[in-house]
Amino acid sequence: MGERTISLNDKIVRLRGVFIEQLPGRIAEARRLFDRLQADPTVGEAATSLHRHLHNTKGTAASFGFLELSALASKGEEFTKAILEKPGSLTKDSWQQLSECLTDMERMLDQSLLQADSTPGQSEQLIFEMPSTKNTEYGTSNERLIYICDDEILTAEQLSTQLQCFGYKTVLFNNTADLRDAALKKQPDAVIMDIIFPEGNSEGTKVLSDLREKHGIRFPAIFVSARRDFDARLRAIQAGGEAYFPKPVSALELVASLDLLTRHSEPESFRVLVVDDEPEIAQYHALILENAGMVTRTTDVLETVLDVVGEFKPDLVLMDMYMPRCSGYDMAKLIRQVPDYVGLPIVFLSSETDQKKQFSAMRVGVEGFLTKPIDPDYLVTSVALRAERMRVLRSLMMRDSLTGLFNHTAIAQFLDSAIGRARRQNHTVCFAMIDVDRFKSVNDSYGHPVGDQVLLALARVLQQRLRDTDLVGRYGGEEFAIIMHDVMLEKAEQTMQQLREDFSKVLFHAGDVDFFCTFSCGVAAFPQLKCVETLIEAADKAMYQAKHSGRNRVVIYAT
Repeated sequence: MGERTISLNDKIVRLRGVFIEQLPGRIAEARRLFDRLQADPTVGEAATSLHRHLHNTKGTAASFGFLELSALASKGEEFTKAILEKPGSLTKDSWQQLSECLTDMERMLDQSLLQADSTPGQSEQLIFEMPSTKNTEYGTSNERLIYICDDEILTAEQLSTQLQCFGYKTVLFNNTADLRDAALKKQPDAVIMDIIFPEGNSEGTKVLSDLREKHGIRFPAIFVSARRDFDARLRAIQAGGEAYFPKPVSALELVASLDLLTRHSEPESFRVLVVDDEPEIAQYHALILENAGMVTRTTDVLETVLDVVGEFKPDLVLMDMYMPRCSGYDMAKLIRQVPDYVGLPIVFLSSETDQKKQFSAMRVGVEGFLTKPIDPDYLVTSVALRAERMRVLRSLMMRDSLTGLFNHTAIAQFLDSAIGRARRQNHTVCFAMIDVDRFKSVNDSYGHPVGDQVLLALARVLQQRLRDTDLVGRYGGEEFAIIMHDVMLEKAEQTMQQLREDFSKVLFHAGDVDFFCTFSCGVAAFPQLKCVETLIEAADKAMYQAKHSGRNRVVIYAT
């Protein structure tokens, strides 16, 4: 933690140092523009440039804690606004005051004065710990330990087998004493507990209450029982139960509950593009956001903004309002003209305090206006809230409504991006197509709600057993698609074979009927196949070859 804090402080100090080094040139340029403007107040270019220089200096100085310098620049900026709005309006006294502002700024070039004026930014106090929980290997860190305690051995074993198909590691206990001893030695990620045992009709809840109250051991608990009465449910709640299922238990419902209780992976970091013609202040704000776990990109080259947006794919653009050649207003309009970016949140971060100008920024589709200098906590919160809203809206457009997986369009786009990145990095990409065997027969025999349960079960198996870096989608109907980054074809085949075996063991219920399902799978790889279309077509052909060869198998496309 200490090293990370020092690293942030060092970076901010370095940016401050760069700003101080640049100040003589900044103020000299401001003086040059002033002299030119005083000689001819109608020179619009000089007035605009001087206004931008003072505006930028005001915001950057304040952000780095140089408050007196910022105040002087702000005072000078007000004079330049009057010149811009009505050339020739400044009195002789006003010109004198503007000149004195520049003189006072020149006086502050004395390093000692700047250091005396500098106050540590709140950002230096920020400490964020962002542990990585990404699972990048097959069958490793996603495995969660579940204790199952039930004196009905066959029921517990059947439940254990089902949970293992979804990636859970299970340990069985047929009495509460063994469970208590095991929990005291090693806590599970969750426990599935019967209520009725030979010792009593509420023994299960009593044991977990004892672990909580006497030993301070707490873990998610799910109770399963033949009891359906109010007293049993109440005791389960009071013992810390997070869910309650009457027997016989649906494995799919149980898995859904376990997923909610035990899945603690970090969401993908927000991606923020910072656009500012002041590189140091752009890096400063980027550092604050990065320390909060976000991924940032900065640019001061306005001509490249659209290219950077397309490549970086930000969740939000944080942009200065006053920039050379192109104002923030114009850049926001320019971005909004691209159909794919109509919904991309754009937030202005500027030292502009004129409320009318802030309001006009909202009229061009800007999501918000933040004023420099900004409190680091407020900056992080403001960006995170807007980026999260963008994520939710984007997810609604990219996700299948039944399974929550990526939809057909999203998978095709991701595959195109994956191939582009693999081509640049000289990596491989494997693409798998899956089709549930005899799915029409399932729908016809048991009804569409049962068919939906089959699709949901397959979606869960795929999500649980694959790496966090793999992308899973419902391609349409009973077809699913998987994008596997940087994995060899042999490993991809091995992984799909394991998934096929796991899914074939999932038990489904339709009234009094129990049944199993299987799937057929085809796999193709880049760089053997060079583009999205040929990769999808090859995987599809291999999948149908698997079906024609007897179903319930994995076939690798042979070129």
